[in-house]
Amino acid sequence: MWLAISAINLAIAVIVGAFGAHGLKNRASAEQLNWWHTSTEYFFYHALGLLALAILVKAVPQFPIKSSFILIQTGILFFCGSLYLMGLGFPRVFGAITPIGGGLMILGWLCLAWNAFRFTK
Repeated sequence: MWLAISAINLAIAVIVGAFGAHGLKNRASAEQLNWWHTSTEYFFYHALGLLALAILVKAVPQFPIKSSFILIQTGILFFCGSLYLMGLGFPRVFGAITPIGGGLMILGWLCLAWNAFRFTK
């Protein structure tokens, strides 16, 4: 399941990246395009991180990744989703959600670090 979710994230990241580069190019302001670009970068980085977690759990099935995966995935939805909405012209109030998403992504990686310190085979 983790590998499939990671692959879906990466496919969506390519789709929204292409849409931003081609579909929004002449329709959005420079600020909106910047939000879109930032969102897509973070989407790719964290989707690749989720892929690494999925590979890790295949190699070491008993390694606990569930909480990290869920925190990071939820962070992607909040962080990237809010920036994508603003990039599409929705009100800037959605920017208040962005730091929540960033915090969730950070917590996901810190949770992974915590589990890595505690993990014994």
